Amino acid sequence: MQNSETETNKSFFQSTTAKMIMVGLLTLVLLIPLFFVQDLIRERNLRKKEVVTEVSELWGKEITFYGPILRIPYKSVTETTVEDEKTKKTSIQRYTSIEYAYFFPEKLNNTSDVKKNTSLKRGIYNNVVFTANMKFEGNFTKPNFEKLEINEADVLWEKASVIVKTTNLKSIKSDLKIKLNNQNEAFESKPAEDTYYGILETNSFDYKALATNNNIDFNFTMSYNGSDSIQFIPIGKTTTVSIDSDWQSPSFNGSFAANNSTKKISKTGFHADWKILDINRSFSQQYTTKVPDLNEYVFGVKLLETVDQYQQNERASKYGFLVIGLTFLIFFLIQSVSKINIHIFQYTMIGIALVMFYTLLISITEHSSFSLAYVIAGVSVVGLITLYSVSILKNRKFPAFIGISLSVLYTFIFVIIQLEDYALLVGSIGLFAILAAVMYFSRKIEWK
Repeated sequence: MQNSETETNKSFFQSTTAKMIMVGLLTLVLLIPLFFVQDLIRERNLRKKEVVTEVSELWGKEITFYGPILRIPYKSVTETTVEDEKTKKTSIQRYTSIEYAYFFPEKLNNTSDVKKNTSLKRGIYNNVVFTANMKFEGNFTKPNFEKLEINEADVLWEKASVIVKTTNLKSIKSDLKIKLNNQNEAFESKPAEDTYYGILETNSFDYKALATNNNIDFNFTMSYNGSDSIQFIPIGKTTTVSIDSDWQSPSFNGSFAANNSTKKISKTGFHADWKILDINRSFSQQYTTKVPDLNEYVFGVKLLETVDQYQQNERASKYGFLVIGLTFLIFFLIQSVSKINIHIFQYTMIGIALVMFYTLLISITEHSSFSLAYVIAGVSVVGLITLYSVSILKNRKFPAFIGISLSVLYTFIFVIIQLEDYALLVGSIGLFAILAAVMYFSRKIEWK
């Protein structure tokens, strides 16, 4: 009786069903180290972001340019009715204060040349930043105080100035002078009105004495160290911006699109033009009290990596379950066809080797390109599993098939990672083809 029970138990654990259950459970168990690998990728990515933030603080942050703006003070008279407590008579008292009116330019033209700097390295991380050489020109027409309901007799024309609001003041690397008609004025840094922008302002000048036909032409240049992005606010009645750069993967953003007819992107860089008219945005050309917040109208270009090494590693690791499952399925089908017994311990060793692919991938990527790291890690793991299969399967036919299958699988995943727009389509077609192949090769197996 005991011999019968032993034979029954022995036959169950040696059955195909039991082996399938054990292999399935092992696949789920191997998800644990795979999750640890994904957590490691996120940790290394976070460390990179911290380093990039630190370097950007030292070199220069994003650039947002808001200006130039003509600022002219005027006298504002406030009348207050005062009642005498004893006589109960009322009188009118007038208080004079100085207020400011702000006028945007009639024309504002900008040309910018942006050169990336790849030499700024911190540890194993290359922090790609840039230097932007920017040239501005345009003109101010006679300020229209009537629209602001201000009497021109109260205007202090001799105390006019030009201001510029811009981020990243500490990373400006050029002398700041603006030419107003034939007169040069220097910019000076002023206390900021908010935490985002810094302010540059010229000394006072007499607008009427300087103006020619009530107009003032201006031009000036600025050189910035920056990172992440360059953006502008289109305050000119007509604003044109032209950017040339050696950055290969720009991302145009903001409220206004670049001109498609002149936009060019190649392996050597990009060129982009914008032209914004006053009818394209809903704000005025003159204001009182303070310069308005117009950040919702910014436009420009982000100079970021579209997919960095850690994003590629993370995308690769998401296919880990697929790789482990299909590899085990190949071994299980070979075992079923050839009647060669593969121990669960041997499945475990193969699974650990597959997980090691991702730790090799991320560690090598940090010191080389993702493509090279993928090839090295893939060849190493496929070669290791193929050689191990020779000793397990006792022949060369099945190990060769395993090596070819794994090579095709890793190549397929690499192609999906490189694709962006068609990744889902190619992935779905590939998985369908894999399923069809598995169904074909398993059609004649007798599941006993």
